[in-house]
Amino acid sequence: MKIIFFNYLIIIFYLISSSVSYSIERPEIKNLIVHKDKKKIENIEFIKSDGQKVSLIDYKSYPLIINFWATWCAPCKKEMPSLDKLKTLNEFKNINIIPINIGGESYKKSKEFFDKIKIKNLDIFTGSGPEFSQLFKLRGLPTTILIDRNGFEVGRIVGYIDFNDQSLLDWLPKIL
Repeated sequence: MKIIFFNYLIIIFYLISSSVSYSIERPEIKNLIVHKDKKKIENIEFIKSDGQKVSLIDYKSYPLIINFWATWCAPCKKEMPSLDKLKTLNEFKNINIIPINIGGESYKKSKEFFDKIKIKNLDIFTGSGPEFSQLFKLRGLPTTILIDRNGFEVGRIVGYIDFNDQSLLDWLPKIL
């Protein structure tokens, strides 16, 4: 009887320890939403700073961080420098960061905004606010969409976040 009990105890311990070791610990960030069921992101188009139309197909097989923002958005102004710094970190070299201005402003106004807050490492993209709001069910700005290398939205950040937060920096490469 003791042997059977001991065997069951070992099996239970194994199941508990293996599930803990394989899970990806979610950082304690209040406005981070991690999806249980990933959502396939279909092809969307937006405009790059040089006026060229680009689509998500151009970034196929690479993880993406898409950040929706506007020049009039105070939290966007606060957040953008940490997103810019994220682009310079070695562990994020293979992650494309696409900040899309959906505030209806011109490229010139977006460029002035980037220059004023010293954004040096990110390109400027623009897109239709109403179209992206409907497509991504945006509830405010900034909103950041996290897309894995297979084209699935794995999570999103609604509102301001400090992209230099160490728990976020440790977690992002594991899910993207």
